[in-house]
Amino acid sequence: MPRTYNAVLSGDHVEWIDTPPDRSRPLAVRITVLHDGAGLSARERGQRMAEALEAIARRGGVSAIADPIEWQREIRRERALLGRDT
Repeated sequence: MPRTYNAVLSGDHVEWIDTPPDRSRPLAVRITVLHDGAGLSARERGQRMAEALEAIARRGGVSAIADPIEWQREIRRERALLGRDT
């Protein structure tokens, strides 16, 4: 089962924020950059956030999801998991 660990990437070195995973053996990882504010001002980031929220609202927001459990299953199926054929 995939687990999430918080870390900071500095150059090519990962600095763990939380307790790191067991590193007694090689471990396959996928790193997702959560924040790269380069080139965007606070105003531009705010504008993009507002646009994203407006798009969600136009689609009906969370209340537009008829069956939240089925929706969550569909979302999880779409994600390619490391080491699994999809």
